[in-house]
Amino acid sequence: MDCLFCRIAAGTEPAHVVLETGDVVGFLDTRPVFKGHTLVVPRRHVVTLPELPDDLLAPFLDATRRVAAAMTSGLGAQGSFVAMNNVVSQSVAHLHAHVVPRTKGDGLRGFFWPRSRYDDDEAREYADRLRRVLGRAGTAPPQVGDESLTP
Repeated sequence: MDCLFCRIAAGTEPAHVVLETGDVVGFLDTRPVFKGHTLVVPRRHVVTLPELPDDLLAPFLDATRRVAAAMTSGLGAQGSFVAMNNVVSQSVAHLHAHVVPRTKGDGLRGFFWPRSRYDDDEAREYADRLRRVLGRAGTAPPQVGDESLTP
């Protein structure tokens, strides 16, 4: 197994596991944003969210939700930040949700990347393009590289 997260899920790589189900494992990130920062991964090797099979969607989201709830009840956090990267900035090529404990005044501000704005025409154009792809009845969801999502 070349995948670090697959090895953790199989129990052959050490990790501080906080949640285990038949489908999902949650473990502490070795480089946390804040202490308690947990990664939730499917046991089955899946690289990105668009590739997540339907049978893993509910278990993966449920485990992520449970870990987010544990941030407040178990760590005394006021809330959590939940995020995923798909390909870009994905340090391990295995789907993982970051669940980070948050407290007001903790210093984390917004997103970690520069933000921009739309003008009205741009917003309408991008919304239309996404609606066209998402509204395709009876077809698979868009995939990475789908030309209809390319600017």
